[in-house]
Amino acid sequence: MQPRSKCLLWITAWGIWPSSENLHLYYRLRETYGDRRLLEDAPGHLFLEHERTDLVSYLQLGITFGWDMYVLATGTERRVFVSHDEFAEFGSADSLGIKDIEAALGSSGLTRLDGKPTAKC
Repeated sequence: MQPRSKCLLWITAWGIWPSSENLHLYYRLRETYGDRRLLEDAPGHLFLEHERTDLVSYLQLGITFGWDMYVLATGTERRVFVSHDEFAEFGSADSLGIKDIEAALGSSGLTRLDGKPTAKC
């Protein structure tokens, strides 16, 4: 998702498996930004470059809770969709972006849904 100066995390589905969610923890994390709005009122979070670790924390919670989320970066046409069905979809508007994504994921042990091997780093 590099280079980027801002990154939007957009939560599009929650409450799928309520027993997996810890909304108290989510709202406490949000409160560290001074944001007390409900998820349904503000499902997006804009992260600046220096807030990368915060973005990772929000992603980790969303994955643990079984939420659907998009990550959209500024300055690039790359995007990620994380599904509650335990897969992530990476996309780019250009072939160079796809090659960069495959190279970054190549040694991760992840498999492509289309069965094609990923590039090795």
